[in-house]
Amino acid sequence: MSASSQPSATRPSPGSPRREILRLAVPAFGALIAEPLFLLADSAIVGHLGVAQLAGVGLASAVLHTAVGLMVFLAYSTTPAVARAVGNGQLPKALAAGRDGVWLALLLGIILAAAGFVVADPLLELMGARGEVRMFAVDYLRWSMPGLVAMLLIFAGTGVLRGLQDTRTPLVVAAAGFTLNIVLNLFLVYGLHWSVTGSAIGTSIAQWAMALVYVVMVRRNASSHGVSLLPDWRGIRSMTKVGSWLMLRTLSLRIAILATVVVVTAQGPVNLAAHQLAMTVFTFLAFALDALAIAAQALIGKELGAGNAAAVRELTGTMVRWGLGFGVLTGVLLAAAAPWAGLLFTSDAEVRSALALALWVLAAGQPVAGYVFVLDGVLIGAGDAKYLAVAGVVNLALYLPLLLAVRTSGAGGGAGLLWLWAAFSLGYMLARALTLGLRARTDRWMVLGAP
Repeated sequence: MSASSQPSATRPSPGSPRREILRLAVPAFGALIAEPLFLLADSAIVGHLGVAQLAGVGLASAVLHTAVGLMVFLAYSTTPAVARAVGNGQLPKALAAGRDGVWLALLLGIILAAAGFVVADPLLELMGARGEVRMFAVDYLRWSMPGLVAMLLIFAGTGVLRGLQDTRTPLVVAAAGFTLNIVLNLFLVYGLHWSVTGSAIGTSIAQWAMALVYVVMVRRNASSHGVSLLPDWRGIRSMTKVGSWLMLRTLSLRIAILATVVVVTAQGPVNLAAHQLAMTVFTFLAFALDALAIAAQALIGKELGAGNAAAVRELTGTMVRWGLGFGVLTGVLLAAAAPWAGLLFTSDAEVRSALALALWVLAAGQPVAGYVFVLDGVLIGAGDAKYLAVAGVVNLALYLPLLLAVRTSGAGGGAGLLWLWAAFSLGYMLARALTLGLRARTDRWMVLGAP
């Protein structure tokens, strides 16, 4: 389907791409920070119970969020499928794709929750949990399993709304869920004295309240447009195929981050502490860039569905420029703040000194990160999942030798952390930029028309 065959209404007017990007990206950023706020609230509430309770929740949360992180493809595969059908003028097909995404989330959630409940104790023992820490970790992980099902439904529901070009509703739902989570956890942990179990149950209830909002919205939209609520197994299989590639992409990213932690752990506790703080800063900045990536997923999918190649190129160029600009801005600010940023996190002079070095390298890599995150969103929106997965494996293969070089160099102290962050923020991110940039320069990812 050529772009010329589309009505003029599908082509953005001058200035409208910027407004559309902001309309989607700003609320998306607010919704993205909801999950970290859930964790922050849980940690703050549990932290006053004792060290064993906090350690147990921390260990269980690492397991839980590894599983949840690998399932984020439920949002990333649903968004472009829905957006492309919307752009092609096939709203019932878009709603059917959203329905299938919700069914897939429910099925995967039930399987993972059941497995998690069964293996919680032996898995945490394998990870080295002992005594009270293990007891609290098992309690928290098992009582979080119902919430795991809800989280996957939230991913799928959020993906549906993003595909429908709506990022405001997820923001409202996330804010309400965060508030409910705090109230429930305070009541269950301190009011009923349920300890970490109360925290897990409170969070699970809040997550289910959020999930039910999305399920009801998907059901109402489907019913109002005559779309059956029963799953289409062909649609689910198609989404699973795309999702498996996106899961491989995500897995390569997580292996890269985990391998980085392994190397910095060998450098000693000071570098490990500084690295964790630097990674916290990197993650927060990534949320803002992810908001642009989410806008890219929704808008690119819609314009590809409409067959509007010119609009796709215009949107891609605009978002790449914004990503680079944001990277330069945050890089300058981060470089200026680096010598004093450590005062916000720690009183240890060695950790602050090492953190400053890591933040300067991170600052230098911010423009590259902006470029990478935006193009990642563009290609996800285009449904180019297989390429992203293969590129992720290639990037990891290029990165691991850099990590090995840092590890075998024997560099320690500030120099060791500096070289480690140079490998990650510059080496690994530049590899991602190269593989994504080469793909974006071609037209092979721009498949126009209906999915």
